[in-house]
Amino acid sequence: VLLRTILGLTRKQSGTLRLFGVDIEKADDAERLRIDMRLGVLFQHGALFSALTVLENVQVPMREYLDLPRKLMDELAMLKIELVGLPPDAAQKFPSELSGGMIKRAALARALALDPDIVFLDEPTSGLDPISAAEFDELVVKLRDTMDLTVYMVTHDLDTLFTACDRVAVLGKKKVLVEGTIDDMLKSEEPWVKSYFRGKRARQLDLAARA
Repeated sequence: VLLRTILGLTRKQSGTLRLFGVDIEKADDAERLRIDMRLGVLFQHGALFSALTVLENVQVPMREYLDLPRKLMDELAMLKIELVGLPPDAAQKFPSELSGGMIKRAALARALALDPDIVFLDEPTSGLDPISAAEFDELVVKLRDTMDLTVYMVTHDLDTLFTACDRVAVLGKKKVLVEGTIDDMLKSEEPWVKSYFRGKRARQLDLAARA
């Protein structure tokens, strides 16, 4: 809900929403457009257009916001496809021809199409096997560091939290229960947070992460 509200897909009920120092509710159309171009989004199941190839899917934001020659769009889209670790021949494939991991990577390439400042990821490892999920976490961390991205991620995956997240906000009871680093989460005495981060499975993850 919070992610959808930030993106303007759900109307907020109260409070103030600021992006890049701008009150979104008070922004005019031109200002909102400039902000939208600085955001990239990867939806939970990829949300690729089934009738478009991977190349064409990656080009959707370019067509929506920019006026570029076809050749330049092709080159930029191929660059993003390569950036997320997809082979060049994936560019001409349709979503139905891709594995779950490839769909996530193609959707990430589309999210990066306009070189955004913030990338929103909704359950990015949902539906992936453990190996693919770990590879995707590593990709996110690499892109974050090399492209100087801010990554806003919604996830319930403990492995992802330990691997890719600098700070965590735990939402519950219609508010932020705890906010801080992973160490802060592990020290929290809030009952739900304690159960989630220090339960039977979490203790094993914690030991492995610190080994």
